[in-house]
Amino acid sequence: MRVEVVTAVHADYARFLPAAWESLRAQTHTAWAWLVQIDGPASAVRTALVGCGAAEDARVRIATNGTREGPAVTRNVALGRTTAPFIQNLDADDELEPGALTALATALDTHPVAGFAVGQARDLLGSGDLVEFPLPFTPGPIARGALVSHWETEPGRYLLPVHPAGVMWRRDLLLAAGGWSALYNMEDTGLLMTASALAPGIVVEEVTLRYRRHRNQRSTQTTNFEGGGEQISLVRQRAAALLAGPGWGPQLVG
Repeated sequence: MRVEVVTAVHADYARFLPAAWESLRAQTHTAWAWLVQIDGPASAVRTALVGCGAAEDARVRIATNGTREGPAVTRNVALGRTTAPFIQNLDADDELEPGALTALATALDTHPVAGFAVGQARDLLGSGDLVEFPLPFTPGPIARGALVSHWETEPGRYLLPVHPAGVMWRRDLLLAAGGWSALYNMEDTGLLMTASALAPGIVVEEVTLRYRRHRNQRSTQTTNFEGGGEQISLVRQRAAALLAGPGWGPQLVG
């Protein structure tokens, strides 16, 4: 089954692209293409892709926004370029485990009612060490709305049930959910909860994502943004409204 891997990247993260590229080259699943969408100035990103050899590979398709628009817009622009039935997100500073695409695509292929698949993620520290964080689910199907129920947002405690950066999406569901949400530092969380409110998913046993920890991450930056609580409320209200409806049905391919 074809998989298209979507990566939004800006100049500051260009240095991470060779590692992301090597993680793609190591995949046991070979029917993939990499859609790199450049957010803002393109020179540093193109230089990095040429330097690691990715730009010469026919499976790599590079496009630019022309302006700096942020991760949600950039991923959605890349989504508009996709045609494959399965879409894998890969943040520019992260890496996929070698068996990630195989495990996730196989799970979706064998569970046609599942709209998304996700595996374990490990933090990749600057030292090179990997730190595991077990999921609150056993491998197998998870019910529609389960991720919303397990999302912890109480004051002083914020915890997502799965890592949204490593999800493989059924493209039909991704389109129905409207792509990545227009939220500040929560664009992938908004999508994750919307998708869970629309469809069941599947958890694979394998570790699929290496999530790089570094000082330049948006999630570690101080900010004057004061709308975090309102954003959480919006995501929860949207999820509740969707859960009250009929949900999403897969468009099966014969």
